[in-house]
Amino acid sequence: MLTPTHFTFVFQQPQRAGTPQITILGRLNQLGHPRIGLTVAKKHVKRAHERNRIKRLTRESFRLRQHELPAMDFVVVAKKGIADLDNRALTEALEKLWRRHCRQAPAS
Repeated sequence: MLTPTHFTFVFQQPQRAGTPQITILGRLNQLGHPRIGLTVAKKHVKRAHERNRIKRLTRESFRLRQHELPAMDFVVVAKKGIADLDNRALTEALEKLWRRHCRQAPAS
């Protein structure tokens, strides 16, 4: 997802799945495939290399699961404390949230 319009579309009526450190918002799209957008605020993650690590791991997790995910636009919102998670904990949290979105999605 590239434009603010895409993000606004998801923020209007999202399905939510979250942990204290990360929330994934999703909304069905008409494209037939899932898309992802990321928000990692400097307010919550001060250092650029930490923000980049979080985004890189999130994109990789999405890439590995996209064939199982419903045709939705997803926005991953990083919250305070996400920088304290190591790579394994972040990946496990993302996997749990992707599974939750798969269960919540309406059958098509």
